[in-house]
Amino acid sequence: MDDLTPLRQQWLDRINGAADPAAIEEVRLAALGKKGEISLKMRELGRMTPEERQTTGRALNELRDELDAALRARKLSLEDAALEARLAGEWLDVTLPGRPRPQGTIHPISQVTEEVTAIFADMGFSVAEGPQVESDWYNFDALNIAPEHPARQEHDTFFMRRAPDDNRPPHVLRTHTSPVQIRAMQDQGAPIRVICPGRVYRMDMDQTHTPMFHQVEGLAIDRDISMAQLKWTLEEFCRAFFEVGQVELRFRASHFPFTEPSAEVDIRCDWSGGQLKIGEGDSWLEILGSGMVHPNVLRAGGIDPVQWQGFAFGMGIDRIAMLKYGIPDLRAFFESDLRWLRHYGFAAGDVPSVSGGLSR
Repeated sequence: MDDLTPLRQQWLDRINGAADPAAIEEVRLAALGKKGEISLKMRELGRMTPEERQTTGRALNELRDELDAALRARKLSLEDAALEARLAGEWLDVTLPGRPRPQGTIHPISQVTEEVTAIFADMGFSVAEGPQVESDWYNFDALNIAPEHPARQEHDTFFMRRAPDDNRPPHVLRTHTSPVQIRAMQDQGAPIRVICPGRVYRMDMDQTHTPMFHQVEGLAIDRDISMAQLKWTLEEFCRAFFEVGQVELRFRASHFPFTEPSAEVDIRCDWSGGQLKIGEGDSWLEILGSGMVHPNVLRAGGIDPVQWQGFAFGMGIDRIAMLKYGIPDLRAFFESDLRWLRHYGFAAGDVPSVSGGLSR
């Protein structure tokens, strides 16, 4: 076979002239592919004499290996050049400060729950929790709610579905957090001082009611608990929660199955100028219900009403949040966008503090 030097130089020039990976692959197929020029020359070895085959075969193998190495080197060189160009165009200054990332914040309801919890913790109340799907006994019977009470009807309460042949006592989505009080009494006995925050469910929906809302209830049981201590507790809470120096509460006689005597609690306020001001003015606003725990409720909790007595109260977390932050529609908490909440001071960058309020 003729000298392979010109052929070698021809393919090395084509390899060095390849400008991108696609051109490299094109050269490889033309030289070393099944129908490439070097491969075709390898097939001609069968027509040569043994002496020619040995000499030419060795030369072709060496040429093939050399071209393969040259192809790999050229491909690597192109990749390195592309990386250098990319690094030159996409350089990063590591001395620059980091990019700020938006910081989330807790929901207003969660924030107010934390505020309420912190205030009552300062007065010695611990937090008690219970299931949101409750038995009929814990939700009604243990709380001295009679079988004919309207709250036990399907138009007021969400009852869990039962199969037609299932005769077990019904279960409900709890209508208040009062069942947690029963469970706490059974677990801890007396004396006891707890608050019970959580979600509750009732079949109600308008500007000031939603089917799911949030309550916090309080329970204190000891030997000599009185209505006077209940009044002091609520006054201290309102003073701290609404951040006013002085509050005035008015107790109105009422009826709740689980307390006796029972009282609705109003707070003195002022509506002049279209804004609510707590602690001043000539108006009164109902904010919660309260009373002394009924003896039947104490018995259901496993506590002897002859030896112990206590008070209880309950309020809507959503409601007191509306009062504190001036939100007129309860549905704003659940159906509105961030612009609505920001209007009332709950901006995306606000960070809640455990002791209540916003740290800006």
